[in-house]
Parts: sequence; structure tokens; C-alpha cells
Amino acid sequence: MDQKPELSRSLGLLEVSLSGLGIILGAGIYALLGEAAALAGNAVWISFVLAATVALLTGLSYAELSSMYPRASAEYEYTSRAFGRRAAFIVGWLIILSGVISSATVALGFAGYFQALFQVPSLPSALALTILLSLVLFLGIRQSAWLAIVFTLIETIGLLIVIALGIPYLGSVDYLEMPHGLEGVYQAAALVFFAYLGFEEMVKLSEETVNPEVNLPRGLILAVLASIVLYVAVSLCAVSVLGWQRLGQSSAPFADIAYAAFGPQAFFLLSVIALFATTNTVLLMLLAASRITYGMATSSALPAALARVHPASKTPRNAILAIMIPTLAFIMLGDISFVANAANFTIFVTFMVINATLIVLRYRQPSFHRPFRVPVSIGKTPLIPVLALFFNLFMLSQLTFDVILLGTVLLAIGGILSLAAFSGNRR
Repeated sequence: MDQKPELSRSLGLLEVSLSGLGIILGAGIYALLGEAAALAGNAVWISFVLAATVALLTGLSYAELSSMYPRASAEYEYTSRAFGRRAAFIVGWLIILSGVISSATVALGFAGYFQALFQVPSLPSALALTILLSLVLFLGIRQSAWLAIVFTLIETIGLLIVIALGIPYLGSVDYLEMPHGLEGVYQAAALVFFAYLGFEEMVKLSEETVNPEVNLPRGLILAVLASIVLYVAVSLCAVSVLGWQRLGQSSAPFADIAYAAFGPQAFFLLSVIALFATTNTVLLMLLAASRITYGMATSSALPAALARVHPASKTPRNAILAIMIPTLAFIMLGDISFVANAANFTIFVTFMVINATLIVLRYRQPSFHRPFRVPVSIGKTPLIPVLALFFNLFMLSQLTFDVILLGTVLLAIGGILSLAAFSGNRR
């Protein structure tokens, strides 16, 4: 009897850390810095610190849970252990949907840069990018990871260029200037939180990571800390060069900073780097969404066909295809900015559930082996996940009513699907 092919364990701490850093450092910072500055003023760096706090606190919960259950199904597995399979299905549904919508949104962002540089229609280039990157994912995890690492290094160079340009200007503005007060800083924090997303995708690589109980928590924390340092430095340097007024009016803030310092050639350079950044984000989002689809299929929450692994490439070919098709469909809409904002809703809800999951499992499974453990507890109650839960609720409250309404509808659809998936089960 032939042995069922399994995913290839090829990723060490370096690959995991850089893959996580790559998706965190993707399109968010390149696209959102200007809009955030318009809200927070020169104090935009505080917004990045606030958003980073929420990301890091929740990241610690992910680190402990991934060390307990290092599986590709990730959030689905964790939630199932605490709240049952129906609740876990809804969380998995939200994550898959968020990955698809975010991939399509960033692919359209890539197309916008590409059109500006080469006068190529945006829709075909976005579709072509998604198909090409899906093919890369099909070829193998190691190829995908190393391509992501190369692109990560390139986009990191872009951030370092902005930092280098801004260092001579440090001290030129009041870094506590808040034109809209603390409310603007909070709104900017909710906006730039998208720029930190990616650390939660790292846990989907559990079944392709060497010694995942140790390497995943370490890689996750390293990636989040590195992104915090880079983002705060970039925000300080950006307002130092342009000031919040000019920065807030810019649709391509990195390129405009470069243009102000060195002219059109630097503008072109930073625009090209932005292409690499958006490509990298799409690649890693497609990767993560396909892996949780595969993981849920192996747990019998989705059709078994999605759990098939290609014997040669050792990749989940059907799961990759199942993510690519709806991503292409969302791209065809052309303008999905409103729907893409719902991705933030799904993430905040998911993070609240993840932190609640860790709290519940501390009571239900107190003696379970935890290679990584979130510090600071009162009795069995871990304080950091409690704080993270309330911080995510606060971020959720910053979203507009129409986004919350759409997110609630998506939640309801997930609930209906969970009833269909587990109609014969209690949980």
C-alpha cells in the first residue's frame, strides 16, 4: 500500500522568520503611511507603536498555541480544542476569506504600480500575477520560501533607503504634533494595523517547518520585533523629510520621499521596490490561505480532495487551486476597497477568539506540554491574552458601521456553513 505523500519539512528558523517578516513588511507600510499621517500628524509613529502593541500581545498567544499544536490548520486546530469544531470552522472560514480578499486587494495594488510605471492595463497584470504566484506555490514550498526571502530583502532595502534619507532630517519637526488629537492617532493605529498582519500566517507553516515547537514561536517573535523597529524608524524619518501635511497628501509616500531627496530616478527605484513588496505579500497570503485550507481538509472540516498532496512537488495542489480561483474572481471586480476593509474586521474577531482560546486552554489543559509559555499570570489566568482581547475589541470599535455590518454578514455565512459541515455532530 502506497504511503500518502506529506508536506515537506524544509523550513528552519531563518526561513520561517524571514517569511513572516516578508508578509508583515508587505504592501501595508508602502500604501498606508500617507493616509495614516493625515490622521495622526507627525505623531504617526505613536500609531505604529499602538498597533504594534496589539500585534505583539496577540503574537505571544499565537506563539504558545503554535508550540502546543504545530499543525497547518493553525487557528482551526486551536479553536477546536477550546470551543469545538463549529466555532473553529467559523474562524477558519474568516481566515480563508480574509486571505483571498487581501490577496486580491494587494494584487490590484501591484497592478496600480505596474500601470504607473509601464502603462499596462491593471486588470490583466493583477490576474497574471496571481496565476504566476499560484504556479510558484505549486512547484514547492522551498522555492516559494526562498523567492519570498529574496523579495523580503528587496523590500527591506526600500525601508532602509527611506530611513537613510530621513536620518539627516531628524529633529526637524515636532513628533508629538497631533492635528486631530488622540482620536486621530487611534484611528491611524486601526488603519496601520493592517501593515503588521502576517505574523499570524506563519503558524500555517507548522507542518513544513523543522522542529516547529521551537522554531515557530521564536521566528514569530523575531519577525514582529524586527517589523516594529523598522516601522517606527520609517514613520519618524518620513515625517522628518516631508512633514505630515505633504506626507498625508501623497498616494505614493515612499516614492515621493525619494523624489524630494534625489529626483525622478529615486522615484522610479522606490516604485520598483514597491512592486516587489506587493508581489511578496500576494505570494505569502496565497501560501497561508492554501495551507489553512489544506489543514482544515485534513481535519475533515472541508472536502477531502483539498487535502491531497502532489507526490512530486509535495504541495497541496487542490488547496492552492481552490484559493486561486476566488482570488481571481475578486480581482475581476476591479474595485474591492470596501470589501477589503472587512478583512480587518475578520482579523480583529479572529484575534479575539485566539486570545480567548489561550485563556480557556490554560484552565482546561493546565498540564499540557507548552514549549513556549506566555509570561505573567494570576493563578491560571494569563494576563497578556486578556489585555490583547480588550485591545482588539478597541480596534474593532474604530471601524465604520458599514464595515462592521458586512463583517457580521460574513460571520453569519460562516455560521450557516458550519451547521452544514457538522450537521451530524454536536460540536
